[in-house]
Amino acid sequence: MHYDVVIIGAGAAGLMCAATAGYRGRRVLVLDHARKAGQKILMSGGGRCNFTNLNSTPSQFLSANPRFCISALKRYPPQAFLELVERHGIAYEEKAPGQLFCQGRAREIVDMLLTECDWAGVEIRMKTSVETAEQKADHYLVATDHDRFTTESLVIATGGLSIPTMGATPFGYRIAEHFGLPVLPTRAGLVPFTLHPDLKSRLAPLAGISVPVTVSCRGMRFAEPMLFTHRGLSGPAMLQISSFWQPGDPLIIDLLPGHDLAEELGERRRERPQGTLQQYLAEHLPKRLAQVLAEWHGKDSSLQEYGNADIERVAAAIQRWQVSPAGTEGYRTAEVTLGGVDTRALSSQTMEARDQPGLFFIGEVVDVTGHLGGHNFQWAWASGVAAGQAV
Repeated sequence: MHYDVVIIGAGAAGLMCAATAGYRGRRVLVLDHARKAGQKILMSGGGRCNFTNLNSTPSQFLSANPRFCISALKRYPPQAFLELVERHGIAYEEKAPGQLFCQGRAREIVDMLLTECDWAGVEIRMKTSVETAEQKADHYLVATDHDRFTTESLVIATGGLSIPTMGATPFGYRIAEHFGLPVLPTRAGLVPFTLHPDLKSRLAPLAGISVPVTVSCRGMRFAEPMLFTHRGLSGPAMLQISSFWQPGDPLIIDLLPGHDLAEELGERRRERPQGTLQQYLAEHLPKRLAQVLAEWHGKDSSLQEYGNADIERVAAAIQRWQVSPAGTEGYRTAEVTLGGVDTRALSSQTMEARDQPGLFFIGEVVDVTGHLGGHNFQWAWASGVAAGQAV
């Protein structure tokens, strides 16, 4: 059976590419080994899908080739996808600046994409595993566990390695290597940290507590909430910085952002000398956390017993808390995969392999990774449209 375009992967990028190509009159087939299309969309954003970020610009993306994403993001900006959402009557809300979520369920985004594919005449085959993809004289031959297909354009939209329970595999990277494209080393991104046993046990009583922090590592800094867990540290702040962290790096965490703790404790010592460190901290932090910090860093006395050096020491411990994670939770819980198909081997205009005509790579399989907050979906839409307009 012959199709103008065969897309491997029925996720965000693959479905977007399929609809775009279908509307151009191309005969499109989408193949996926999963049971349902758009599985990562369905579980994203707590089931409500943070489908884009209005402030998505190239500066929110990591890549060995930082300029690669500029063209696709410029030609298909967040507003373009938002217009599609509005045309389908999907109610949405802005939870944090620029971050748009469905008011209802993420299923609405998947249904919208499937509807667009249906209107564009796209054929989708789920529960179909691709076994081989080979180049023939003027086409590609794709063999699955059910059938064989020929196509002029082969699009790889298989995603990365994150959340293997959702069916993630290295298939896209293997295809790239098979056709001679370089693949950069991959690792988990937007992922919680694990801690060494001693610190893990000390923080165990704080599991479930979330506080706003600033966290710094390798010159990057994020101001977001942090969550203490039974395994370590999570929450948006930790997920964001995890994409920049390397094993052995310390994280510098400010548990009281916006405060000058040394100055404020000095004032409190003068105004209420009988007060305690724990009393002060409890005014700004959850009580359990205030208690733990006071036990760790405070003196068993009122503030009048604190010298200037004591106050400076406490302020440094709380506002420049240095944590060296044991590692991350890895692909099991990672939202994205860093690294992937080297963008220097692809056209930034079309996502086509420079030395392999008719072969395209889009979405997470490519070495373009966004910050938390809807940027990775915006890359899926933009790269999907770029390839869909070229196949």
